[in-house]
Amino acid sequence: MGVPLSQMWSVASYVLKQKLRGRKRYPLVLMLEPLFRCNLACGGCGKIQFPAAILKRQVSVEDCLKAVDECGAPVVSIPGGEPLLHPQIEQIVEGITARGKYVYLCTNAILLEKHLSRFKPSKYLSFSVHLDGPRADHDAAVCREGVYDVAIAAIRTAIQKGFRVTTNTTVFNNTQPEHLHELFDTLMQMGVEGMMISPGYQYEKAPDQEHFLNRHQTVQLFRRVLGKQKRSWKFNQSPLFIEFLKGNWQLECTPWGNPTYNLFGWQKPCYLLQEGYASSFDELMNTTDWEAYGRSSGNAKCQDCMVHCGYEPSAVDMTFGSLKGLAMSAWRTIAGPSRHRESADLPLPSPVPAPHFVTLETSLRSERVPALSECVEVS
Repeated sequence: MGVPLSQMWSVASYVLKQKLRGRKRYPLVLMLEPLFRCNLACGGCGKIQFPAAILKRQVSVEDCLKAVDECGAPVVSIPGGEPLLHPQIEQIVEGITARGKYVYLCTNAILLEKHLSRFKPSKYLSFSVHLDGPRADHDAAVCREGVYDVAIAAIRTAIQKGFRVTTNTTVFNNTQPEHLHELFDTLMQMGVEGMMISPGYQYEKAPDQEHFLNRHQTVQLFRRVLGKQKRSWKFNQSPLFIEFLKGNWQLECTPWGNPTYNLFGWQKPCYLLQEGYASSFDELMNTTDWEAYGRSSGNAKCQDCMVHCGYEPSAVDMTFGSLKGLAMSAWRTIAGPSRHRESADLPLPSPVPAPHFVTLETSLRSERVPALSECVEVS
């Protein structure tokens, strides 16, 4: 696994404490969204479809740190929008790491090199750079040419300056396995600490609705992507989640495992669905009808979802909550990932053409999408 031992121990000891206390539901990763605005308008994203007045707002440093304290999770992921557009993002990160929490600052890396001086290398901080494939695939996914090269250059600089760098990759039904293999090889050669990979969730407001995977397609595709996984590839995800994506392990969603805090409060029930908000973490945990979510609930919105924010905490819980889960995780860590000799013969869904680049006007927002050279912060 592409995770430092100190972080693994911190998470493991935290989970074991929850088990000893008899807590059935507990958070593992806080999804902290300090703002929604972004300098990209990706076709598969459903997080930037808010009115301009909302996109100009941001969560204060004080409220961000209050949410961290309320939740108590050992890991904090800072997605967005683009977090580097927050004028006080370094203060948010400093406040979280000072509490001994591990931070994954998710970024498209357009502004990363410019703002590296605002941060200090730390075992508690990792920049998680979004990359959906090699150059052509990634630029198509984010709807703008040139972003891949900027991200790769920023990754190299951050690693040279001593920062932890991971990546996150979203997979859609037009993803070609061999292209991801090329990306994985490139990232490992560059010295990226670990990679995260997950199928995309079908956001209702995402402009591009043609490229999302159903559950059967997800398993087929991930068997092709990871069926002959190289030992050199390091994923900062649990072995059980990787096996789940390949259809080799059954997991049920635990939406409370990655609670979300943003401009509106604590999002119900999870990062992917917007079905109301709670004013406090305790209210979120105690008033949400958790039985109404997850595949076994019959909820139509959950049937095809296999996304990491719902199932990674399930995998971690099972690793430390059952002898079978612990044994499988240990075995996969020692022996390496399962390999599917038959996976090459599994039929893939017919690829759907990638979306055209958005260069001038976009239906995603009422305002023009800026060119790459025009991407600047909004205070």
